[in-house]
Amino acid sequence: MADSKREIERKYEAAPGTRLPDLTRAAGVLEVAHRGVHELDAVYYDTEDLRLAAASLTLRRRTGGDDEGWHLKFPVATGIRDEIRAPLADTLPAGLAALLRSRVRHTALVPVVRLRSARDVHHLLAADGTLLAELSIDRVRAERLTEDGGGATAEWTELEVELADDGDPAFLDVVERRLREAGVHPSASASKLARALAETAPATTRRGSGNGSGSGTGDGRGSGRKARATAGDHVLAYVREQIEAIISLDPAVRRDLPDSLHRMRVATRRLRSAFATYRKVLDRAVTDPVREELKWLAAELGVERDREVLDERLRTALAELPRTLCLGPVRGRLRIWSAARRAGSRRRTVALLDGQRYLTLLDSLDALRADPPLLPGAASKPAKALPRAVLKDHDRLAARIGHALALPPGHERDLALHGARKAAKRARYAGEAARPALGRPAKRFARRTKAVQTLLGDHQDSVVARAALRDLAVQAHAAGESAFTWGLLYGREEARAAAGERELPEVWRKASGPEVRADLKG
Repeated sequence: MADSKREIERKYEAAPGTRLPDLTRAAGVLEVAHRGVHELDAVYYDTEDLRLAAASLTLRRRTGGDDEGWHLKFPVATGIRDEIRAPLADTLPAGLAALLRSRVRHTALVPVVRLRSARDVHHLLAADGTLLAELSIDRVRAERLTEDGGGATAEWTELEVELADDGDPAFLDVVERRLREAGVHPSASASKLARALAETAPATTRRGSGNGSGSGTGDGRGSGRKARATAGDHVLAYVREQIEAIISLDPAVRRDLPDSLHRMRVATRRLRSAFATYRKVLDRAVTDPVREELKWLAAELGVERDREVLDERLRTALAELPRTLCLGPVRGRLRIWSAARRAGSRRRTVALLDGQRYLTLLDSLDALRADPPLLPGAASKPAKALPRAVLKDHDRLAARIGHALALPPGHERDLALHGARKAAKRARYAGEAARPALGRPAKRFARRTKAVQTLLGDHQDSVVARAALRDLAVQAHAAGESAFTWGLLYGREEARAAAGERELPEVWRKASGPEVRADLKG
């Protein structure tokens, strides 16, 4: 069974004869306890084209030390990674393989580098014996294992300080000040693997940066590194950003990390919207089939995400009621109802990510970003092409809101408002995509449209909540329980939705005046 650990560490350059400064002079450190030298032997795996390294992911099988086994590391922030561990085995454990599927898919993982390290370990201890951090001096020998590397080797010494579990990250600043005073400086490489790949790479492929793989985004696009002169440049940057988000969020969804499912679903919607909005830039003959598959993916992810939103809404509504109005085992019934829905939707989501249809979609997205189907309109100036596309979506939203407001309150209006909500999302995403080119006007447009989307979203959530509350009331009645509380919550949701409908005309006025269009056109 794999387990997870948050790793917060800093690496420093060192020489074979580097001596530690007196770290008991660092605030909070009473003792530096020597824990001996450990011999570590790690083989790092990747695809032949180094997809994992390009995405700053690390997969290794290590023997030696007190944590030998398989380790998979995901970047969180500078100096912070989540390490997923599995017991030592001859082959990659299935749980870790699943977390790499969106990157690797059907491509084989092969040994790329072997690192043998002599790790001299020291513990920095507080006055009460609590471990504050582990400091190690590593003498490393790297050997390239790929055919193109020709068995190249490299050797270096580095110093590493890893914060203890639940430690205060500020403590690493304290230690760093003492190290810098002693002439020890931060490493230029983000990880041992990055340095090994750089220093053992074939001479024809080495880069002047010196930090090798592990610093890119994994899509080969160099986002932000070159000027975006055309509408196509801006649209492609946005499209590639959403594709990368989908791929990188896959393992987070599998790990059930907070908000990961929502963010992945949003990325699919943003990508679909970009294909629809910027159809003068990207050829619909290529993007329409992909857009349909993204629609399918968003709908499938929505089963779990909608459950999350609904559960939170019902729990909050119930918690806000005085206890005197909670008649019967309402909290227990809600917990059982939610747990039953969660079990099924969670299994469905994991099965979806393991399915061939999803993996084929990822292959299609890779092909699209590698060879984008640009139309002649892609060569247009951003200031001309992007506002025109955004305002077309705005007109579409205006038509849907007008239609909804013309209907009497009831089921048909609810459906029309839901359609307007979808149009508001598309218009908002269009504004966000145009922001790098159009600046503040696009930001203001997206903010105004988001206000409309938020109001319509709350209305739709109320529609869904009322259906769930009726279901709970029916179940309670059938079990001989009072349905009073569920009926009360139903009435509150009905009133909330009606208030939103009354508020909509004013919110829409602020997002649709002539000044909005003039602002975007510049």
